Amino acid sequence: MHQFDVQYKEAIRKIMNEGSEEYNERTGHRTMALPGITFEIDKTFPLLTLRKIPVRIFVAEQIWFIMGEDNPDNFLSKYTKIWDDFKEEDGKIAAGYGYRMRKHFGRDQLKDLIVHLQNERGSRHGVIVFWDPADDGLGTGTKKKNVPCPYTFTANIIDNKLHLHLIIRSNDMILGCPHDMAGYALLQAILAAKIGCGVGKMTYSVSNAHIYDIHYEYARELIERENDHGPIFLEAQDDYFDRAEKGDDKLFEEIVDIINRQYSPLPPIKGMEIVL
Repeated sequence: MHQFDVQYKEAIRKIMNEGSEEYNERTGHRTMALPGITFEIDKTFPLLTLRKIPVRIFVAEQIWFIMGEDNPDNFLSKYTKIWDDFKEEDGKIAAGYGYRMRKHFGRDQLKDLIVHLQNERGSRHGVIVFWDPADDGLGTGTKKKNVPCPYTFTANIIDNKLHLHLIIRSNDMILGCPHDMAGYALLQAILAAKIGCGVGKMTYSVSNAHIYDIHYEYARELIERENDHGPIFLEAQDDYFDRAEKGDDKLFEEIVDIINRQYSPLPPIKGMEIVL
């Protein structure tokens, strides 16, 4: 098994064996949960191979994020309907990650990050925030169908490599975690190429790592799975960021093809449903 498979399988085992079963009022489901789960990936592109992950979905999503959009009908919906359940009445996503990075706080955080690290490579100020403290969470903000789960990341250049530390307040470890891990690793690779450095460590920290009651049997199956999949590599080109900003369909197909040519996962686990 490659690096992410090993760490992910151990995290699932630990949650199921050592976690506490908790009731979630918002969803009406029980979960097995642990605080403070962290992955550290630096030897392979972290795409889970213990079951098949839909590559097209996380690639389309990250291009849409880079576009700075909050309406899935602009590019994303051509490839996946994953965000449709979170649309507000105006058809937009109130807490869209790309919009939050590029427009919501009155500045283009993503563009500023790139320029800043190009000019000041030793900086420790490379912080991107999705969470709006004026209107998210705490039971007092505007009611939304979605608030950010990944809520911040920091980017540092050490040894001429871009290291990204993503912090997630809440993660569905069966469906959400593998998708988010691959997606933000793709963003890391695209940013590194644009800045002009290599790809370093991905640190992925989860405050509340949980498995929903309807996924317990799938978690047990994953724990039992073994494979000998080799590492997956993704080297982004320096024009990927600019092409993503424009919603380039050819870029989407190019990235999907690069990954799929290396990806031979175990079969999908059928029947898993997302908890909204």
